[in-house]
Amino acid sequence: MARLPRLTLANMPHHIIQRGNNGAEIFVDAQDRQQMLDLLREMARRFDVDVHAYVLMPNHFHLLLTPHSDQGLPQFMQAVGRSYVRYFNNRHGRSGTLWEGRYRGTVLQAEDWLVPTMVSMDLNPVRAGLVQKPGDWSWSSYAANAGLRNDALIMPHTLFWALGNTPFARDAAYVAAVEAGLGSYVQERISHAALRGWALGDEAFIEKLQQKTKRRITRQRAGRPPKAV
Repeated sequence: MARLPRLTLANMPHHIIQRGNNGAEIFVDAQDRQQMLDLLREMARRFDVDVHAYVLMPNHFHLLLTPHSDQGLPQFMQAVGRSYVRYFNNRHGRSGTLWEGRYRGTVLQAEDWLVPTMVSMDLNPVRAGLVQKPGDWSWSSYAANAGLRNDALIMPHTLFWALGNTPFARDAAYVAAVEAGLGSYVQERISHAALRGWALGDEAFIEKLQQKTKRRITRQRAGRPPKAV
């Protein structure tokens, strides 16, 4: 079966996942992780992409971002991917591919899925057993979005700003959302959509989105729960 082209639309949030080849580690130490963050920041400026959230895991990373042109996202990911592989291979004396094929990801309905996707990303190190609390993992945007530190990479989405009328209220609301966690169904929807490339949103969102692209954006009727994967 021919694989679908990536679903990329300007001015809409996208959840992106890039994995290491065969589950191999893509970050050996803090220097590697900092190099990735530096590249993300540089390329986000170059290709006019707003990064709302991120988490760097040992063998993959997640991004939540909004490109401001239809080609901004693929150009951004290509530039980050190529630059990081060149750096990583040179530093660690290796050659060949680092990534497990092309990145995965999709468009999501911000009103319903922006904050849950951020929460899912911040809880990833906890689910993986790397830390006990999201704030204990240094390589995510949790601290920035919880108001604990400044992060030059992060550009908050307008709906994130709407969580509170003051920075304190907004930070507290986000921390509360992370502490509340996600149900298994919501987590499954988020993961399934990004890995399969299907748009994440309600029926009205799916129908409106389908009018903007010839590419199929859902495998099944909107609203039907996905099968477990």
